[in-house]
Amino acid sequence: MVASDQRASATRRGSGPPAYGTLSAVASAATHRDGERRRRRLSEEERRAQIIHGCVEVLAEEGYRGASLARIANAAGVSKGLVSHYFSDRDTLMEETAIATVAAVRRSVGSAIDLDAPVPEVLRSAIHLASQLRRTHARELRAIDQIVHNLRNDDGAPRLDPRAYEETYRAQEVLFRRGQEEGSLREFDTRVMAVTYQAAVDAMIAYLDTHPEADAAAYADALVDVLLAAIRA
Repeated sequence: MVASDQRASATRRGSGPPAYGTLSAVASAATHRDGERRRRRLSEEERRAQIIHGCVEVLAEEGYRGASLARIANAAGVSKGLVSHYFSDRDTLMEETAIATVAAVRRSVGSAIDLDAPVPEVLRSAIHLASQLRRTHARELRAIDQIVHNLRNDDGAPRLDPRAYEETYRAQEVLFRRGQEEGSLREFDTRVMAVTYQAAVDAMIAYLDTHPEADAAAYADALVDVLLAAIRA
């Protein structure tokens, strides 16, 4: 879920997500301008971000089953009809909320990393930040988790599948190739390592969520050591 490149954007089924900007920043700005809404109309991007922010809040508080369009509209400060105007149905809103929220969390992590640092240092920073996500982005991660485990296609299959990671994998491959070119990483299949890296990070986040007594920093250090032992030149 966490990419080391802040410019990466999540995708679903081969297409990129709407360019909502930093979700919380856009939504907060929209809320702050409540008094101005009568004087000007919010842009489509701002309005969608506002509704998605409301969806995240409801999912974090009420869970998937409790996230009705009416509750989401109320949390977003808009009418239910306006939600339906921007999102064709509840499933579409949930899908776009997951995609936009994953991208926003990834940008938040990326903005805190010196991406020009040596690649091993970038990886260490990214994994340490990821280990703290349940503390720094608890509401966003709960919302994502609720959608991933509940949103289904008509045939019962998960609507969000591993293809949603495609841009994340590509961004990580770019980082690994840079390390190879600079000589800090050995030669290896960058796609295999991108998939392996992401799976390890996701497993770490899940483990730390279910084991709050665990030392997140120690886990992150151990994971970085294991990964770097496999790929360092």
